[in-house]
Amino acid sequence: MLEDKNTTSIESVGEFGLIDLITNGLTTTHPSTLKGIGDDAAVIKTEEGKCMLVSTDLLLEGVHFDLSYMPLKHLGFKAITANVSDIYAMNGKPTHATVSLGISSKFSVDAIEEIYQGIQLASKHYGIDIIGGDTSTSKQGLLISVTVIGEAAIDDVVYRSGAKENDLICVSGDLGAAYMGYQLLEREKRVYLSTPEIQPDLEGHDYILERQLKPEARKDLIETLKGLSIKPTSMIDVSDGLSSELMHIAKQSGVGIVIYEDKLPIDTTTYNMAREMELDPTMCALNGGEDYELLFTISQADYDKVKNNADISIIGHCVNKSEGLSLITKSNNKHELKAQGWKAF
Repeated sequence: MLEDKNTTSIESVGEFGLIDLITNGLTTTHPSTLKGIGDDAAVIKTEEGKCMLVSTDLLLEGVHFDLSYMPLKHLGFKAITANVSDIYAMNGKPTHATVSLGISSKFSVDAIEEIYQGIQLASKHYGIDIIGGDTSTSKQGLLISVTVIGEAAIDDVVYRSGAKENDLICVSGDLGAAYMGYQLLEREKRVYLSTPEIQPDLEGHDYILERQLKPEARKDLIETLKGLSIKPTSMIDVSDGLSSELMHIAKQSGVGIVIYEDKLPIDTTTYNMAREMELDPTMCALNGGEDYELLFTISQADYDKVKNNADISIIGHCVNKSEGLSLITKSNNKHELKAQGWKAF
């Protein structure tokens, strides 16, 4: 087909612009649909006071993963992790999943069994049942599509849209490690391709490699927040990068955001690897993605409940929408915060 120069390229609008375009005009007609498109998961009322959460992700070989260094078992585990993270981001509990595969002729039965070993390990880890799916041939490479179903009390569900001025911005764990694991793997792949007799140098980098190859969703944080009697005012998982997720919360909540560089949680191994590769650790934390940590906002009244929790960092606060999104650097300079994380197109 000849290219029509008058058409709009997908790259020019990006993933989220494309989603806005194709969902514009879509309406929901069932009273049970409490939330459709626009959050980490859809919310469907099932009975009085309770709801079902539904999230789907698509992973494509060569786009989302590279089988030259991604073990198939880890890939299966990661495919489930990426989806259950969305359920936790709604303050829910994942319960069931379906898994569909598009498989090219280069894959053996043994390879598919290895993927499912990872899927089964993840299902046990997160307490979910694999209840179905589909398989099909693929002309090129491997495709994995996972749909996870979860549950929650309607009053417990947390959306991206609930943040208010003066709320505190918090994030679990640390940021940028998965990105640096990816950078390390890509570096060693390039070395191997140019000089096959040189073995990959991965020793001493277990943490960042595991964060990239076998990340874990933060089900423990949901339990921690409940134990502290905290219901976040908004929440999202950090899959595309902190800056992108902050923009989602700001846009859907109608607030501005101020975060502080010196408050960003960056593990020492992440920091050191970034410096070794002549990368800015702050930019890696802001834009790396695939951390699967939880970014959330809380009322200032809950400050005392989290201030001494080593696994929760308060990185900023919400301001009036007119103030936009800003990063205050360690030298006390103010910069506009821009989303430069994962782009699907």
